[in-house]
Amino acid sequence: MSEETTTDTTEVKSSGVSHLEQEGEIAADYLEELLEIADLDGDIDMDVEGDRATVSIVGADLPQLVGKDGEVLEALQELVRLAVYRETGERSRLMLDVSGHRANRRARLEKMAAEVVARVQESGVKEAMTPMSPFERKVVHDVVAASGLTSESEGQEPRRYVVVLPA
Repeated sequence: MSEETTTDTTEVKSSGVSHLEQEGEIAADYLEELLEIADLDGDIDMDVEGDRATVSIVGADLPQLVGKDGEVLEALQELVRLAVYRETGERSRLMLDVSGHRANRRARLEKMAAEVVARVQESGVKEAMTPMSPFERKVVHDVVAASGLTSESEGQEPRRYVVVLPA
């Protein structure tokens, strides 16, 4: 690989990360204003994980921003993505977490998915899971893929669910 090609690749990777950092900064500003207007406490953490920006509101228990089964969190994430779109003109895949809700949910889903994978491997029979949000289905699909099995989503939103298939 030539030095010029290496430099070009580094610049592309760097510009991708800086774009995601910019998304995170826009989201953080939007969320800080929201917290101030709603008179809620919380600090904003930003990170880039893989190919998406992640923003978390931490340091306070904010069940009103999570809602039942994360419904308010999902809606708030869409509002934050719209704010990013308004500023950048590009669709965002930003992930928002509030008070560790998504991180805790991810851990529970990974455990549940591993249990389903074990049952499917043992029985050789496919198993359907309960309806889940797109975030939750993605977590399950990742666990299933890592186990060497396959999975697919079936049904229509909001009742879409994952089916784990035997090898």
